[in-house]
Amino acid sequence: MILAFTAALAIVVQDHAALRAAPRTGGTELERLWQGDVLEVRGEQAGYLKVYDHRHERGGYVREDAGRRIELTETAASDLLAVLRFLRDSPGSEALGISYGAAYLKAAPAQAITAEPFDAIAQMAERLADRASGAANLDPNLAAHLEVVEQFGIHLRSVERNGRVRMCYDGELFHRVLSFPGAQAEARARAVLGLTRSDCIDPAVDPLTRAAADVVRARLLDEIKDDDLSTLTRSRLHARRAVVWAAVAYATERGAIGPGASAGEPGSVGTAAERALSELIAVHADDLGEDLKGEYLDALVRVSAGRWAGSVPAPQPGPFMLSALPGDPGQTCVTLRDARRPNAEGHTPDAGALTPNGGARPPNAGALIRRCTYGLVRMASLQSIPRGPALVLAVQPLDSWRELWVFHESADGWTIDVISPGLDDPQEGYVDFAGYVPGSRRLLIAREVKDRGRFRLSFEELRLDDLALVRQASAPELLPDFGRWGDVVWRRESLALR
Repeated sequence: MILAFTAALAIVVQDHAALRAAPRTGGTELERLWQGDVLEVRGEQAGYLKVYDHRHERGGYVREDAGRRIELTETAASDLLAVLRFLRDSPGSEALGISYGAAYLKAAPAQAITAEPFDAIAQMAERLADRASGAANLDPNLAAHLEVVEQFGIHLRSVERNGRVRMCYDGELFHRVLSFPGAQAEARARAVLGLTRSDCIDPAVDPLTRAAADVVRARLLDEIKDDDLSTLTRSRLHARRAVVWAAVAYATERGAIGPGASAGEPGSVGTAAERALSELIAVHADDLGEDLKGEYLDALVRVSAGRWAGSVPAPQPGPFMLSALPGDPGQTCVTLRDARRPNAEGHTPDAGALTPNGGARPPNAGALIRRCTYGLVRMASLQSIPRGPALVLAVQPLDSWRELWVFHESADGWTIDVISPGLDDPQEGYVDFAGYVPGSRRLLIAREVKDRGRFRLSFEELRLDDLALVRQASAPELLPDFGRWGDVVWRRESLALR
């Protein structure tokens, strides 16, 4: 924190305060000042303070009621800390609070400083970044507040995702909190939560860098013990751990994390996925309240996206058989065959799509249809619909995004249609196969997606022939077919029915 002045100081407490050339209302306005600006006081005259503004490198006059004089002395430190504690919990006063925090750190003797002021300043810096990211309610004073806090060493960085920009605090003071041996458990937990946000990871980083970041996040979160934490903080930690362990499971399956390399030595994709689910189950959503409900929903959607990670596929009863084999580097190619039809070599294809000597058959030999993807193909999710005839398969292209592939027969032969969680901006979402209505040839699906910061969960009936929407509701009990034809496995395992 930078506050190097030793002369008499004043902190500006009002936005749009005018620095004037003369001590009167009609004096020429030299600069516009904002709450948190620090001024060196060099005198007073006619209800004005004569000051020098080091940030703008010019002197002038400001009204006395626009600034509060402070002393950077040991005796004044307790008063500065009291104001810091008040402003810490005052949304909209972050720049002013950070200024008082810097003043306290300058005034207090080194041996008296604890983790508290660093915790308070970091909380306000994070809140200021969140305010700057809320484009819908953008405060016109925010840009000026960001300039004010920069002089105290508070650095924010921008992360662009799908054309939207999020501002993120760089977390320097959160690290300082963790370095204090006597830091309170709540402060340490807040620091780790601030350092492990998924929305502050640059989506443009390469998979290995992202996987390394996930390993670090998992280790930080596991260093915080649940003892002596409030119920709210404990639930926030469980939700964040669920998010991170879901990402670890995905990166492990991608090969970006070797077995045993992640925090807690999971050793397998399944173990990491189980950890994500157990952490999600430990969340008490009611403890988070409305303001933090989004953290629980974020965890739920991300864990749902990786729901089939580590699961073992069941034997395929036939006659339609799906195989998933490597294609071009990084790709998996899914091929549908009919066991009743001979392939191009005159053989009836087996379930593994391998030749008798163990080699792979030609990729299109006897295939009804074939499609390749860079996503993770979840063969354990495969469901056959004999009366369709159709098959459904989950494919996970991103750690927080899972689609549903529908293989079905039409007049022109077999086709593959993809049901996506949302139409635009893949970010967070999943689609579940929830059942099939044979009489009307309708698919039942559950779909949840994060769209412009809001989570939407819907239960839908789609025509199998063209996947057109027939009915939609916010709860399955509002659609009678879900009660009669709902899939048993889905009802037992899906998180959409929380």
